[in-house]
Amino acid sequence: MIFPEFVGGVHLPPLVPYIALAGTIGFILMILPGLIWIERVVIALMQDRSGPNRVGPRGLLQSTADVVKLFFKEDMSPKSADIKIYYLAPFLTVLCAFSAGGVLPLQTLTFHLANGDFQTVPLTVGDVNIGVLYILAVSSLQVYGVVLAGWASNNKYSLLGGLRGSAQLISYELSMGLAILCVVLFSGTCQLNKIVDAQSGAPFGLPLPEIFNGSIFSWFWLGTGIIPVVIYTIAMIAETNRAPFDLPEAESELIAGFHTEYSSMKFAMFFTGEYVSMLVVSGLNAALFWGGPLPPLNIIPFTLIPGFVWFITKVMGGIFFYTWLRATYPRLRYDALMHLGWKRMLPLGLVWLFLLAVVSLGRSPAKSADNVPEKPVTATQQVQTLPNAVAHR
Repeated sequence: MIFPEFVGGVHLPPLVPYIALAGTIGFILMILPGLIWIERVVIALMQDRSGPNRVGPRGLLQSTADVVKLFFKEDMSPKSADIKIYYLAPFLTVLCAFSAGGVLPLQTLTFHLANGDFQTVPLTVGDVNIGVLYILAVSSLQVYGVVLAGWASNNKYSLLGGLRGSAQLISYELSMGLAILCVVLFSGTCQLNKIVDAQSGAPFGLPLPEIFNGSIFSWFWLGTGIIPVVIYTIAMIAETNRAPFDLPEAESELIAGFHTEYSSMKFAMFFTGEYVSMLVVSGLNAALFWGGPLPPLNIIPFTLIPGFVWFITKVMGGIFFYTWLRATYPRLRYDALMHLGWKRMLPLGLVWLFLLAVVSLGRSPAKSADNVPEKPVTATQQVQTLPNAVAHR
C-alpha cells in the first residue's frame, strides 16, 4: 500500500511508531475479553459442553461481566506480606508483557515522497536491530513477577508456585533461544522486520514461479527444517505457564500457585499479563517461522489483504493452538516437565543448531578476488606517502 508523504501539512512517516503503539495497545485491550470468551467456547465445543450461555448471546458478555465483577470485589492483602513487593509483582508482570510486543512487525508501509522516491517504513513501535534479543530480555523479566508474588505473599503454597515458575521459565528459555538462533543463523539478522524480509524470496533459492516468492513454502518453518518451530512452540507454551505446562498454578497441588493471596484487580493483572504474553509469543512465532505479515501465496486475492490482517490471523491461529492443547492434554508431572526441557528439547536444539550451521556454511559463497576486502593501510605507509602527496601538490 502506497501513502502520500504529507497529508494536510502533516509529515506521516515519523508518526508511524505512535500509530503502531496506539493500535497495538488498543487491539490488546479490546481483544482480551474476546480471548477469554474464545477459550471458553472452543473448549466447550471440543469437550461437547454448553459453555458460556447466560450473559449475552452465546455468553458473549460473560467476560465483560467478569471484568466488572473483579473491579468491585473486595481487595484483600495478607497482614504479613511485604506490601511494596506484593503490589509490585502484578504490575511488573503486565508491564513486561506489554513491553515485549513493541517490536513485532505488523506490516511494511510505503510512502511516496515529494521528490518522487519511495520510502518503506515498518509498522511497528520500535524497529530496533536487536528486536529478537529485546523480546527475550523483556519476557525473561516476567519471572520476577512470578517469584516476587510467591515470596511477598508469605504463603508456602505461593512460594512453591513461584519457585516452580522460575525453574520452568529458565529451563524452557534455553530451548526457545536455540530455536530462535536457528532463524537468526539463516536470516543473518536479529531485526524482526528483516527476518520477515528474508522469508520473502523464493523457497530454498530455487528458480520457481513468482507466485511462490514469499509464500508458505519460503517461510522459515520449512526453511529451518521444522524442528526449530516445534521446539519454539513447545517452549512458548511452557513460558506462558499454560496447560499442559501450568504447574506453577496447579490447583490440585498448590491451590492457585503464586497468586493464591491475590484478589480483585491485582488477581486480574496476572491473567492480563498471561494473555498478553500469549499474544506476544504467538506474534513472535508468526514473525520468525510463518512469514509475519506475508500472504501464504503471492497471488490475488491473497495479496489484496493488508499485511497486518495476515499477521493478526496467524497470531489468532497460535491462540487457537493454545486452546486446543488445553482441551486435549492433561497436566504433566513436574519431573516430566523438567525432563522434557533439559533432556529432550535442549540437546535436540543444540544438535539441530550445529547441523544448520554446517548447512549455512556450505551455502555461503566462496571468496574470490572480486569480493576480498582490501588490506587496510598502516600508519607507516600513510607517513611514507605523505611527502609524495605534498610534493605533488
